[in-house]
Amino acid sequence: MTYKQRTFLGNILFYVGNTVIALIFVSPLIWMISASLKPEAEIFKNMNTLSTFLPTGASISNYLEVFSRINMWKFIGNSLFYVFVIIVLDLIVNSLCGYALAKFHFKGKNALLTLVISLMVFPMEAIMLPLYVEVANLGWVNQWAGLIVPFVAKCFSIYMFRQFFLDIPNDLLEAASIDGCGPVRSFFRVVVPISGTVYATIFILDFVAHWNDFMWPLLVVTGEEKRTIQLAIQTFFGSKPINYGPIMASLTISAIPMLIMFIALQKYYVEGIASTGIKG
Repeated sequence: MTYKQRTFLGNILFYVGNTVIALIFVSPLIWMISASLKPEAEIFKNMNTLSTFLPTGASISNYLEVFSRINMWKFIGNSLFYVFVIIVLDLIVNSLCGYALAKFHFKGKNALLTLVISLMVFPMEAIMLPLYVEVANLGWVNQWAGLIVPFVAKCFSIYMFRQFFLDIPNDLLEAASIDGCGPVRSFFRVVVPISGTVYATIFILDFVAHWNDFMWPLLVVTGEEKRTIQLAIQTFFGSKPINYGPIMASLTISAIPMLIMFIALQKYYVEGIASTGIKG
C-alpha cells in the first residue's frame, strides 16, 4: 500500500470514527426531539432499536399542551433577562479585573492572582448554603438581585480574560497612551475591539451555565413571577400521572436557545479556548 493510499484510508477512518462518536453524543438530543413529537404510548416503545429515534405518529400536541398548562413565554423571558444581565455584568466586571491582572503592576498582584486561581476549585455546592444565608440577610430572596449579584464576579472568567490579554502587545497600549488615551479609554477603545474571541467564549459558557441552572433559582425564587424556565419544567413532574410527552417538549423548547447560540458563536468559542492556554 502506497503512502497516498494509507493517508486516504487514515482520513476515512478518522472521519468515520468522529462521525460515530458525534452521533453517540447527539443521540440523546435526537431521541428527546423525537419523543416530544410522539403520543405518550409511543415514547418508550422499541427502545432497543433505531426506530425509537423516528417520530412515529408525529404531532405538535405535546407542545400545545406545554403552552396551555404553563405561561412558557413568560418563563422564557425571565430566563433570558436573568441570563443576559449576568452575562453583561460578567463581561464588563471580569474583563476589567483580568485586564488589570494582565497589564498593570501593583503590590500584591501575584497574591491576588493566586487567590483567584485557588478559588476556582471550589464548587458551587460548597458555598451555596452560606451564600443563600447572605442573600436572605440582605432581603434578596425572590428578588432579581438575589439571582444575579452572586454570579457577577467569577474567578474563571477573570482568569480567562487575563490569559487572553497577556497576548496583547504592550506596544499597542503604549501607542494608545501616546495618543492621549488613559487606561480605561485604552481598554474600551483598543483592547475590547480585538478581544471578540474571549468575550464570545465567556458568553457561551455563562449562557449555558445559567440557562441550565436549577438549584440556585430553586432556593431563591419563591413565587411564580420570577420563575425561570428550568423551574417551570419541574412543574410537569409535580402532578400525577406524569406524562413524558410534554416533558420532552418543554425540554426541547429550553434547548433551542442554547443550540442557536452555540451554532452562531462556535467559531469564536474554539478560537477563544485555543488562545487562552497557560502563559506566564
